[in-house]
Order: sequence, then structure tokens, then C-alpha cells
Amino acid sequence: MLTITQALVDQIVAHARKDHPDEACGVIAGPAGSDRPERFIPMLNAAMSPTFYEFDSGDLLKLYREMDDRDEEPVVVYHSHTATEAYPSRTDISYANEPGAHYVLVSTADTDDAGPFQFRSFRIVDGEVTEEEVNVVEAF
Repeated sequence: MLTITQALVDQIVAHARKDHPDEACGVIAGPAGSDRPERFIPMLNAAMSPTFYEFDSGDLLKLYREMDDRDEEPVVVYHSHTATEAYPSRTDISYANEPGAHYVLVSTADTDDAGPFQFRSFRIVDGEVTEEEVNVVEAF
């Protein structure tokens, strides 16, 4: 189960809506070994695509060095789908290389800010996708 604060959920959704019609992507880091998402890190979608996301390799290297210096790890890796449901695509699955991370997907297919949006979390290990419950809390 992913336990995440409402403030972080709001930041992910706002980033996804801001970058629409392109996919948004980012990481939420947390203390190593804690499984507690704390630090929101929006990233640039280097692909600048409505159907694909890609972290810039230089930005990603910088992020991992920074997390290492702070004794953090990527607790959540998130991105948006702009025209489809919030479920990992074959490409998403092939790029999932953090077996301990929660992979959060948000669908921005409904962009009028009035309708529901999908916010779902998955574990992706060795190509196997397992949806997990999301527990939204006010604070840890």
C-alpha cells in the first residue's frame, strides 16, 4: 500500500494538469528504507510527448546524486497519461527499474478540472504489474 499525503497528491495532479497535453513525470524522494514519500521533485519530460515520458539523463543523474547525498531513495516515480487510463503501458513497464518504488499514474484525459481523475499506484517488479491501495493522509 502507498501511504501519501494529500499535499503530495495535489502536487502530482497539478503538475500533470500543468504539463497537459504532454505527459508529466517526476519523483517523490523519502528517507532511505522508510517507504515514506516526502520530497516532491517534478522533472522535465525530455520527450515532450503526449504519449511517452522520458527523464533527461543528466537531470536523473543529478537527482540520484542528490538523493544519495541526502540518504534518500525514490519512493514514488510518477507520470501522467493524457488520453488513456492510469495504467502502466508496455513502455512504462519496460522502463520500470526501481523495484522498491511505487509507480503512480494520473490520467488527465478529463482536463476540465471538474470531473474525476484517476490516481493509481502500482508495483512493477520484473515486468509484473500489481495495483496497490492508495491511502491518502493529511500528514505523517
